[in-house]
Amino acid sequence: MLNIHNLSISFQGEYLFEDITFKLVNGDRVGLIGKNGAGKSTMLKILAKELEPDTGQIASDKDLKIGFLKQDIDFILGRTVLEESYQAFTEIKALESKMEEVNAELAERTDYESDAYHQLMVDINDLQHQYEILGGYNYQGETEKILQGLGFKREDFNKLTDTFSGGWRMRIELAKLLLQSNDILLLDEPTNHLDIESIIWLESFLKSYPGAVAIVSHDKMFLDNVTNRTIEISLGRIYDYPKPYSQYLVLREELRTQQLASQKNQQKQIEQTEKLIEKFRAKASKATMAQSLIKKLDKIERIEVDEDDNSVMTLNFPVSVTPGKVVVETDKISKSYGNNEVLREVDLMIERDSKTAFVGQNGQGKSTLAKIIVGDIKYEGYLKLGHNVQIGYFAQNQAEYLDGNKTIHDTMIDAANETNRSKVRDILGSFLFRGDEVDKYVRVLSGGERNRLALAKLMLQPFNVLVMDEPTNHLDIKSKNVLKEALKRFEGTLILVSHDRDFLQGLTDRVYEFKDHKLKEYLGDIDFYLEQRNVENLREVEKRTVIKEMPKEKKQQSYEDQKKLKSLNNKLSNVEAKINDLERKIKAIDAELEINYEEVTSKANFFDDYHKLKKDLEGLMEQWETIQIEIEVFE
Repeated sequence: MLNIHNLSISFQGEYLFEDITFKLVNGDRVGLIGKNGAGKSTMLKILAKELEPDTGQIASDKDLKIGFLKQDIDFILGRTVLEESYQAFTEIKALESKMEEVNAELAERTDYESDAYHQLMVDINDLQHQYEILGGYNYQGETEKILQGLGFKREDFNKLTDTFSGGWRMRIELAKLLLQSNDILLLDEPTNHLDIESIIWLESFLKSYPGAVAIVSHDKMFLDNVTNRTIEISLGRIYDYPKPYSQYLVLREELRTQQLASQKNQQKQIEQTEKLIEKFRAKASKATMAQSLIKKLDKIERIEVDEDDNSVMTLNFPVSVTPGKVVVETDKISKSYGNNEVLREVDLMIERDSKTAFVGQNGQGKSTLAKIIVGDIKYEGYLKLGHNVQIGYFAQNQAEYLDGNKTIHDTMIDAANETNRSKVRDILGSFLFRGDEVDKYVRVLSGGERNRLALAKLMLQPFNVLVMDEPTNHLDIKSKNVLKEALKRFEGTLILVSHDRDFLQGLTDRVYEFKDHKLKEYLGDIDFYLEQRNVENLREVEKRTVIKEMPKEKKQQSYEDQKKLKSLNNKLSNVEAKINDLERKIKAIDAELEINYEEVTSKANFFDDYHKLKKDLEGLMEQWETIQIEIEVFE
């Protein structure tokens, strides 16, 4: 379908990647991974033909259609949700314009018997025929169906796109890609700004997508759930394995271990041969043998070990001064955007040195409350910050506040003060911006590099309370781990908005769930919260949230109805028993992995069996949900 051969591209004299070769075929769901700045987004732009490579060829099938979801979506202001979604149908919209022109001319002319008028009639007939073939009479209904499937209500259709958040705009763009029936989808960080419900929909869509998909993502769970192949860009090379992310990591490490062992054995043989050569050189009778050994040594193809880019940023968040015992206190905080009520009379108390997670669907008020705490937006109610409280704030779109026309160094110098201006280069170095790199303009940085710069900039201000809204967006997996460890070491107060379970695990000591304008407190970490909600992960929280209708007057059930209800309840009990059994098995395996990872994973077909258990559990959860809904509807 798409063949990439000897592809190379460089920036400022340095190769991002060189002589890369691979192909995409139907059914491929590729996770394109690598460090920030490795060239992942650049690769997608080349595949989408938005960027020309320095060398190499890209061969594709004739009439191949490629859909590209970029990190930053630029909508034309003034379009409604429907109007923007209709942009998926470029051919249909072009035909509509032509048909309008011809119809307008037919309405104006009166020379009904002329050849020109007859030609216009032929033209409109041809245009209408093409319009029908392309689905012109069905596309509006199909668009509305897809938008509703993605969570839009009918009353949203005629609202302007610029009134929606980044996550909802992403859904509009996804709707356009789905409506276009592309052969290949290129998705750059599709889960950024998406809530759990949207991620679940996207996973479901991609799993059944018949064409090829290439995804840049740093969401491990998303990659494991969707992909069947991993391509890592590292130090200008690619590593291509037909496995999802977690399995790829294991295989990659196994390969390096084998290469190291082979290299070690080969080195021993080379050293032994070199000793013989030295020994034989001194004797005239052995000179011929020495020459033979030298030739043999020259022909040996030296085993190379794949390089691994282990460079990571160094991150520590120092506490400025010790604040009072209570750092944030709210009383009956409410916030609405027009008719949209987000928070209603919320009470909250955050104590010094606590680490708190805000979780829940998009639009439930997590970011809104974070902005209220840091003083970014107005609200109703009462908010009090404690004695000596100094807040550091990392916004969800923090990178957007950076000036693209400034260099990395200038960005930091402008944010520094007299006491820390001399430390700017040291701080940048710890965030992997070294040497001439500090003279790069912000506009050429990748999303992850901008996030790293925003984090570096945060280090220039004193704080003892850190509020972070989706800080892992765009960060590569290694950088996410570094950030997590730094937040664990942070001795101040942390408020963290995130939908990333892996990142939140073991990081916070309390969770606030945002739902229906209110907050519910769970005194424990994210695992405790999920256990209390009796689910495996954050995604299941959304999957098992069933919208209940207003109670209706109960009718007297017939014997057949009672029998049917009893059967459904039996099914539900049976499925619940299987779920409990599988959860116990998985929990036991997870416990074994923590104690002795290598021994457990060395068993034959371990990963296949482990992932099958997870998949079986997911299927049972879906059965549980379906039966539960049937029972509620039946009752």
